[in-house]
Amino acid sequence: MPFQKIQPQKIASAVDQQIEELILQGILRPGDRLPSERDLAERLGVSRPSLREAISDLQNKGLLESRAGSGIFVTEVLGSAFSSALVTLFAGHDRAVFDYVSFRRDMEGLAAERATQCGSDTDLQVIDAIFRKMETAHAEGDDVREARLDAEFHLSIMEASHNVVMLHMMRSMFDLLQQGVFYNRQAMFHQETTADLMLEQHRAINNALQARDPKAARDACESHMEYVSSCLQAQKQRDENETIARLRLASETNSS
Repeated sequence: MPFQKIQPQKIASAVDQQIEELILQGILRPGDRLPSERDLAERLGVSRPSLREAISDLQNKGLLESRAGSGIFVTEVLGSAFSSALVTLFAGHDRAVFDYVSFRRDMEGLAAERATQCGSDTDLQVIDAIFRKMETAHAEGDDVREARLDAEFHLSIMEASHNVVMLHMMRSMFDLLQQGVFYNRQAMFHQETTADLMLEQHRAINNALQARDPKAARDACESHMEYVSSCLQAQKQRDENETIARLRLASETNSS
Protein backbone atom coordinates (compact mmCIF):
# COMPACT_ATOMS: atom_id res chain seq x y z
CA MET A 1 0.00 0.00 0.00
CA PRO A 2 1.33 3.49 -0.90
CA PHE A 3 1.36 4.87 2.63
CA GLN A 4 4.30 6.45 4.39
CA LYS A 5 4.88 7.51 7.95
CA ILE A 6 3.91 11.10 8.73
CA GLN A 7 7.01 13.17 9.43
CA PRO A 8 6.65 15.97 11.97
CA GLN A 9 7.41 19.37 10.43
CA LYS A 10 10.46 21.21 11.68
CA ILE A 11 9.68 24.54 13.33
CA ALA A 12 12.11 26.30 11.01
CA SER A 13 10.23 24.90 7.99
CA ALA A 14 6.93 26.21 9.36
CA VAL A 15 8.48 29.67 9.81
CA ASP A 16 9.93 29.44 6.30
CA GLN A 17 6.53 28.63 4.81
CA GLN A 18 4.75 31.42 6.68
CA ILE A 19 7.19 34.09 5.49
CA GLU A 20 7.09 32.70 1.94
CA GLU A 21 3.29 32.92 1.98
CA LEU A 22 3.41 36.55 3.16
CA ILE A 23 5.76 37.39 0.28
CA LEU A 24 3.66 35.44 -2.24
CA GLN A 25 0.46 37.21 -1.18
CA GLY A 26 2.15 40.60 -1.47
CA ILE A 27 1.81 41.36 2.25
CA LEU A 28 5.59 41.47 2.61
CA ARG A 29 6.81 43.57 -0.32
CA PRO A 30 10.22 44.01 -1.98
CA GLY A 31 12.35 46.23 0.24
CA ASP A 32 10.27 45.63 3.39
CA ARG A 33 12.30 45.21 6.57
CA LEU A 34 11.50 42.29 8.86
CA PRO A 35 11.09 42.95 12.60
CA SER A 36 14.14 42.42 14.80
CA GLU A 37 15.11 38.82 15.51
CA ARG A 38 13.83 39.00 19.09
CA ASP A 39 10.54 40.65 18.11
CA LEU A 40 9.90 38.27 15.20
CA ALA A 41 10.70 35.19 17.30
CA GLU A 42 8.22 36.37 19.94
CA ARG A 43 5.51 37.08 17.35
CA LEU A 44 5.93 33.64 15.79
CA GLY A 45 6.29 31.88 19.13
CA VAL A 46 9.52 30.13 18.13
CA SER A 47 13.07 30.03 19.42
CA ARG A 48 15.67 32.37 17.96
CA PRO A 49 17.83 29.46 16.67
CA SER A 50 14.81 28.10 14.74
CA LEU A 51 14.13 31.55 13.35
CA ARG A 52 17.77 31.97 12.30
CA GLU A 53 17.60 28.64 10.48
CA ALA A 54 14.48 29.73 8.60
CA ILE A 55 15.96 33.13 7.72
CA SER A 56 19.11 31.46 6.43
CA ASP A 57 17.07 29.15 4.22
CA LEU A 58 15.08 32.08 2.80
CA GLN A 59 18.31 33.97 2.12
CA ASN A 60 19.66 30.96 0.23
CA LYS A 61 16.47 30.98 -1.85
CA GLY A 62 17.03 34.64 -2.69
CA LEU A 63 13.88 35.85 -0.94
CA LEU A 64 15.55 37.69 1.94
CA GLU A 65 18.80 39.61 2.23
CA SER A 66 20.85 40.90 5.15
CA ARG A 67 22.03 44.52 5.10
CA ALA A 68 24.90 45.29 7.44
CA GLY A 69 23.73 47.38 10.36
CA SER A 70 20.16 47.59 9.03
CA GLY A 71 18.55 44.16 9.39
CA ILE A 72 16.84 41.59 7.19
CA PHE A 73 14.86 42.73 4.13
CA VAL A 74 12.72 41.20 1.42
CA THR A 75 14.99 41.30 -1.63
CA GLU A 76 14.45 44.19 -4.04
CA VAL A 77 14.94 41.89 -7.03
CA LEU A 78 11.49 40.42 -6.38
CA GLY A 79 10.05 43.74 -7.49
CA SER A 80 11.36 43.40 -11.05
CA ALA A 81 10.21 40.88 -13.64
CA PHE A 82 12.27 42.52 -16.40
CA SER A 83 15.97 42.47 -17.21
CA SER A 84 17.84 45.77 -17.30
CA ALA A 85 18.36 45.33 -21.06
CA LEU A 86 14.61 44.99 -21.62
CA VAL A 87 13.91 48.03 -19.44
CA THR A 88 16.35 50.06 -21.56
CA LEU A 89 14.62 48.80 -24.70
CA PHE A 90 11.19 49.83 -23.35
CA ALA A 91 12.44 53.30 -22.45
CA GLY A 92 13.76 53.95 -25.94
CA HIS A 93 10.65 53.21 -27.98
CA ASP A 94 7.25 54.96 -28.02
CA ARG A 95 5.48 51.78 -29.03
CA ALA A 96 6.29 50.27 -25.64
CA VAL A 97 4.30 53.04 -23.94
CA PHE A 98 1.09 52.26 -25.82
CA ASP A 99 1.60 48.50 -25.55
CA TYR A 100 2.06 49.01 -21.80
CA VAL A 101 -1.23 50.92 -21.53
CA SER A 102 -3.01 48.31 -23.66
CA PHE A 103 -1.65 45.52 -21.45
CA ARG A 104 -2.77 47.34 -18.31
CA ARG A 105 -6.23 47.89 -19.82
CA ASP A 106 -6.72 44.17 -20.29
CA MET A 107 -5.15 43.05 -17.02
CA GLU A 108 -6.73 45.68 -14.79
CA GLY A 109 -10.16 45.17 -16.32
CA LEU A 110 -9.87 41.47 -15.49
CA ALA A 111 -8.51 42.22 -12.01
CA ALA A 112 -11.40 44.61 -11.25
CA GLU A 113 -13.89 41.99 -12.37
CA ARG A 114 -12.23 39.37 -10.16
CA ALA A 115 -12.06 41.79 -7.22
CA THR A 116 -15.86 42.13 -7.20
CA GLN A 117 -16.13 38.35 -7.00
CA CYS A 118 -13.07 37.27 -4.97
CA GLY A 119 -12.33 40.33 -2.85
CA SER A 120 -13.36 40.33 0.79
CA ASP A 121 -15.22 43.21 2.40
CA THR A 122 -11.90 44.26 3.94
CA ASP A 123 -10.26 44.30 0.48
CA LEU A 124 -12.93 46.68 -0.73
CA GLN A 125 -12.55 48.86 2.37
CA VAL A 126 -8.83 49.21 1.59
CA ILE A 127 -9.61 50.29 -1.99
CA ASP A 128 -12.18 52.79 -0.77
CA ALA A 129 -9.80 54.20 1.86
CA ILE A 130 -7.11 54.80 -0.77
CA PHE A 131 -9.63 56.50 -3.06
CA ARG A 132 -10.69 58.83 -0.22
CA LYS A 133 -7.04 59.79 0.23
CA MET A 134 -6.88 60.48 -3.51
CA GLU A 135 -9.83 62.84 -3.16
CA THR A 136 -8.05 64.72 -0.38
CA ALA A 137 -4.79 64.97 -2.32
CA HIS A 138 -6.72 66.21 -5.37
CA ALA A 139 -8.54 68.87 -3.35
CA GLU A 140 -5.20 70.03 -1.91
CA GLY A 141 -3.57 70.13 -5.35
CA ASP A 142 -0.87 67.69 -4.24
CA ASP A 143 0.05 66.16 -7.62
CA VAL A 144 2.91 64.06 -6.26
CA ARG A 145 0.76 62.42 -3.57
CA GLU A 146 -2.20 61.97 -5.91
CA ALA A 147 0.00 60.21 -8.47
CA ARG A 148 1.41 57.91 -5.79
CA LEU A 149 -2.07 57.12 -4.46
CA ASP A 150 -3.23 56.43 -8.01
CA ALA A 151 -0.66 53.63 -8.25
CA GLU A 152 -1.66 52.32 -4.80
CA PHE A 153 -5.32 52.35 -5.84
CA HIS A 154 -4.68 50.19 -8.89
CA LEU A 155 -2.39 47.83 -6.99
CA SER A 156 -5.00 47.42 -4.26
CA ILE A 157 -7.42 46.19 -6.92
CA MET A 158 -4.81 43.66 -8.03
CA GLU A 159 -4.44 42.52 -4.43
CA ALA A 160 -8.22 42.18 -4.11
CA SER A 161 -8.30 39.93 -7.18
CA HIS A 162 -6.32 37.36 -5.16
CA ASN A 163 -4.27 36.15 -8.11
CA VAL A 164 -0.65 36.16 -6.96
CA VAL A 165 0.88 35.84 -10.45
CA MET A 166 -1.13 38.84 -11.67
CA LEU A 167 -0.21 40.78 -8.53
CA HIS A 168 3.55 40.31 -8.84
CA MET A 169 3.57 40.95 -12.59
CA MET A 170 1.63 44.20 -12.24
CA ARG A 171 3.72 45.32 -9.27
CA SER A 172 6.76 45.03 -11.55
CA MET A 173 4.95 47.04 -14.21
CA PHE A 174 4.12 49.80 -11.73
CA ASP A 175 7.72 49.85 -10.53
CA LEU A 176 8.82 50.69 -14.09
CA LEU A 177 6.13 53.37 -14.27
CA GLN A 178 7.39 54.99 -11.06
CA GLN A 179 10.91 54.99 -12.53
CA GLY A 180 9.58 57.00 -15.47
CA VAL A 181 10.23 54.23 -17.99
CA PHE A 182 6.85 54.57 -19.68
CA TYR A 183 5.38 58.00 -18.95
CA ASN A 184 5.21 60.67 -16.26
CA ARG A 185 2.12 59.94 -14.18
CA GLN A 186 2.63 63.05 -12.06
CA ALA A 187 2.61 65.27 -15.17
CA MET A 188 -0.85 63.96 -16.05
CA PHE A 189 -2.18 64.99 -12.64
CA HIS A 190 -0.57 68.41 -13.05
CA GLN A 191 -3.04 69.21 -15.86
CA GLU A 192 -6.17 70.34 -14.02
CA THR A 193 -8.80 69.16 -16.53
CA THR A 194 -7.09 65.80 -16.96
CA ALA A 195 -6.72 65.36 -13.19
CA ASP A 196 -10.41 66.16 -12.62
CA LEU A 197 -11.51 63.62 -15.21
CA MET A 198 -9.14 60.98 -13.88
CA LEU A 199 -10.48 61.42 -10.35
CA GLU A 200 -14.03 60.87 -11.63
CA GLN A 201 -12.87 57.78 -13.51
CA HIS A 202 -11.35 56.39 -10.32
CA ARG A 203 -14.59 57.22 -8.53
CA ALA A 204 -16.53 55.18 -11.11
CA ILE A 205 -14.14 52.24 -10.63
CA ASN A 206 -14.46 52.45 -6.85
CA ASN A 207 -18.26 52.73 -6.95
CA ALA A 208 -18.53 49.66 -9.19
CA LEU A 209 -16.22 47.68 -6.92
CA GLN A 210 -18.10 48.68 -3.77
CA ALA A 211 -21.35 47.62 -5.50
CA ARG A 212 -19.68 44.32 -6.49
CA ASP A 213 -20.74 44.85 -10.10
CA PRO A 214 -18.21 42.90 -12.21
CA LYS A 215 -19.21 44.31 -15.60
CA ALA A 216 -19.31 47.91 -14.42
CA ALA A 217 -15.95 47.50 -12.66
CA ARG A 218 -14.30 46.06 -15.76
CA ASP A 219 -15.85 48.66 -18.06
CA ALA A 220 -14.78 51.51 -15.76
CA CYS A 221 -11.18 50.25 -15.63
CA GLU A 222 -11.00 49.78 -19.38
CA SER A 223 -12.49 53.23 -20.04
CA HIS A 224 -9.96 54.79 -17.68
CA MET A 225 -7.00 53.20 -19.45
CA GLU A 226 -8.39 54.16 -22.85
CA TYR A 227 -8.50 57.76 -21.60
CA VAL A 228 -4.89 57.50 -20.42
CA SER A 229 -3.93 56.22 -23.87
CA SER A 230 -5.73 59.11 -25.59
CA CYS A 231 -3.97 61.63 -23.32
CA LEU A 232 -0.59 60.13 -24.13
CA GLN A 233 -1.35 60.11 -27.85
CA ALA A 234 -2.43 63.76 -27.71
CA GLN A 235 0.75 64.69 -25.85
CA LYS A 236 2.86 62.82 -28.41
CA GLN A 237 1.15 64.77 -31.20
CA ARG A 238 1.72 68.07 -29.38
CA ASP A 239 5.40 67.26 -28.95
CA GLU A 240 5.74 66.43 -32.64
CA ASN A 241 3.97 69.65 -33.61
CA GLU A 242 6.24 71.66 -31.34
CA THR A 243 9.33 70.11 -32.94
CA ILE A 244 8.08 71.07 -36.41
CA ALA A 245 7.16 74.57 -35.23
CA ARG A 246 10.66 75.13 -33.83
CA LEU A 247 12.22 74.02 -37.10
CA ARG A 248 10.01 76.50 -38.97
CA LEU A 249 10.95 79.25 -36.52
CA ALA A 250 14.62 78.49 -36.94
CA SER A 251 14.21 78.55 -40.72
CA GLU A 252 12.45 81.93 -40.62
CA THR A 253 15.09 83.37 -38.29
CA ASN A 254 17.96 82.21 -40.52
CA SER A 255 16.32 83.44 -43.72
CA SER A 256 15.87 86.96 -42.34
